[in-house]
Amino acid sequence: MANIKSQIKRNRTNEARRLRNKAVRSEIKTRVKVAVSVAADSPEEATEALRTAIKRLDKAAAKGIIHKNQAANRKSKLMRRLARHSATS
Repeated sequence: MANIKSQIKRNRTNEARRLRNKAVRSEIKTRVKVAVSVAADSPEEATEALRTAIKRLDKAAAKGIIHKNQAANRKSKLMRRLARHSATS
């Protein structure tokens, strides 16, 4: 444990940021899973779920929670998965 006052404060802010980042990452995963499952069940509603997932990825990249290239890679992967679902349906 830190003895220095400024480091104690840093630890508090780091923990708050860690929890916030963890929540955002979790939501990204959830939105991607929802988009894939909706695309499998009803392709008509897939566009809205896809838009939400992409929006969350872009937002996380803008805030620095994930790297912008990571967001681009995840969006690309998601689009490929949805294209495969629509091709097989």
